[in-house]
Amino acid sequence: MKKSVFSMCGMCAVRCPIRVEVEDEVVKWIEGNPHDPGMAGRLCAKGSAGIAMEYDYERPSHPMIREGERGEGKWRKATWDEALDFIGDKLKGIIEKYGGKAIALSDRGGPFRDIHRSFLRAIGSPNYFNHDCTCAKNVQHASISLFGSGRKTFNYDCKQCKHLVLYGRNVFESLKVKGANAVMELLDAGGKITYIDVRASGTAMKATRFWRIRPGTDYALNLGIIHTVIRDKLYDKEFVERWVEGFNELESFVSEYTPDWASAETGIPAEEIVEFAHEISEDKPSVIFHPGWMTARYMDSFYSSRSAYILNALMGSFETPGGLFFQKGPGDVGIKGLNTLMDTIPKPEDKRVDGCGWKYKHFESGPGLLHLLYPAILSEDPYPVKAYIVFRHDPLLSLPDPEEQKRVFDKLDLLVAVDGKYSETGWYADVLLPSATYLEKSSILATGKGLKPQFKIRKKAIEPRNEARPDWWIFKSLAERLGVGKYFKFDDVEDFWEWQLDGTGVKVKDFEEKGFVPLVEAPVWWDRMNDLKFKTPSKKIEFVSSLLEENGITSFKPYESPKKPKKGFFRLAFGRSPVHTHGQTQNNPILNEIMPENTLWINAEKAEELGVSNRDMVEVTSSDGSHSGTISAYVTPFIDPETVFMVHGFGRKVPWQTLGYNKGLGDYRFETGLLNVYDPVGGANALLECYIQVKKAK
Repeated sequence: MKKSVFSMCGMCAVRCPIRVEVEDEVVKWIEGNPHDPGMAGRLCAKGSAGIAMEYDYERPSHPMIREGERGEGKWRKATWDEALDFIGDKLKGIIEKYGGKAIALSDRGGPFRDIHRSFLRAIGSPNYFNHDCTCAKNVQHASISLFGSGRKTFNYDCKQCKHLVLYGRNVFESLKVKGANAVMELLDAGGKITYIDVRASGTAMKATRFWRIRPGTDYALNLGIIHTVIRDKLYDKEFVERWVEGFNELESFVSEYTPDWASAETGIPAEEIVEFAHEISEDKPSVIFHPGWMTARYMDSFYSSRSAYILNALMGSFETPGGLFFQKGPGDVGIKGLNTLMDTIPKPEDKRVDGCGWKYKHFESGPGLLHLLYPAILSEDPYPVKAYIVFRHDPLLSLPDPEEQKRVFDKLDLLVAVDGKYSETGWYADVLLPSATYLEKSSILATGKGLKPQFKIRKKAIEPRNEARPDWWIFKSLAERLGVGKYFKFDDVEDFWEWQLDGTGVKVKDFEEKGFVPLVEAPVWWDRMNDLKFKTPSKKIEFVSSLLEENGITSFKPYESPKKPKKGFFRLAFGRSPVHTHGQTQNNPILNEIMPENTLWINAEKAEELGVSNRDMVEVTSSDGSHSGTISAYVTPFIDPETVFMVHGFGRKVPWQTLGYNKGLGDYRFETGLLNVYDPVGGANALLECYIQVKKAK
């Protein structure tokens, strides 16, 4: 029997719309949803390898309970009832002694969070976290400081953009299929890309202009550009006068940050900075300064992202074709939004354990900051946290210093991993619950915001293999064991869909034709001079931020030059490959064949000083000497001399994943001592404040 199913990919966090062909309960083909013009049937390498992921036998197939020491790899197979009863009994004991607040949960974010976040709320815990402290938290807080709302308030009309400016936003390797296609259309239409990075990535190869910048000096570059834009009156005067608060203060602040000064810091010629400023002015308002994607980099990355947003404001790039547009949702087009389970459950009264929103009032409280959970676990201040549930997330691979993290985890009474693969954290857990893959489960309905808002569906293509179960079933089952099952009144996800759609005018059957339901026919644009919806107290873009200033934080931070590595040491940078998703796909049979391990990029002149030739093995050692390993060198002139680079996610230590086991090196293992080193204003980990020694291997 053959069938075709519309769903959403789960090979990375983008969740591209897909069509899946199934024959006799076996997945035969996956392609981009042909009804989505941004996809038109296309997928990336990762999405195309979804079948290999599905039928990989080296994935969890049944619940497991630890028998030996944590991380020792001694497990016993358990039934679902046994594993859920074990977890339920442990959690009951913790709740009785410490309250529900003693349980934390983290995930990778995304649109399918309502049920597991509702589970956490139902048991009385405020301690939900996501992965964003290692990704876009600096951008998020920069956006809030300027606009009163987060980074997802806006999206980018790259297709019609005349000049796209990217700071390490490697769109052709850390890619969204629709986004990459839109950028290619930009180039085809004669648009320009300025790409700024410490190395020449795949995106640099397509760029109109590539600036190889000294690491940690993005903020200096932006100050030099802003100085020129204001000095030469290149900004959109009408837009700035209508929508900006604090322009005069900005003008005064940047007066000393000249292009010559910026050149000395960044290594970018002053005349090029001036030429660039005039060039973008000619293209305004169809200009985008992308504020960043993964900006957990330096100690001032908040101000780097904030100054990029400021440049967008100076160009008048908001709510205009080729610029940034407000993401419209159902309410913006007169349609009721999806019902959410969390709205039916009382909010916990306890404060967040990480201090976000009360101790640190400039940090948003919602998903908090995961790295601030660790000192709270150790100190039990402001209260003990004794259980941690990790869902579709791998902090031991994504946050710095896994050995220090393990020391913290050892203070927990219970560590649970819910995942469809053997993660580093899952291997260290007390219980591992096998979550169904994206091809094996239906998820709750999601809202797609944008110029044309829509409702979206992920529908299972096949039944779960072995003993895997969908995550909604897992958290509903745990809720029932903890006495809060009254909030989870649905028997299956189809019942939940009906409840989500109640009052919207949309029916479940409406998704059958395309896999999504458009809520409008034409793109929705607001009047950019009269109808923009900024959520600051002033209702304008606040260059001088009321949020920051009332918390004793300056809106314009004086620049501090980054330190240079000592002789024989380099700053360690990391990034993405187009064929791997962080640390999730190294064991995928197809993707592993394409890229089985990573290499270490090193500047050609520096390599010569070290006596290292291309493909030589080099020894890499952490700054404190606690961790070392060998890796093949990739010698190139296209990387900053102070910096070395490796693709993230390798150096895996789970022996049951035989293809990825011990292949290459993991940057996170060399980030010793950095678990609580973070941008004090943006909150994100300063992952690139890492220095390593490199020498030719014996």
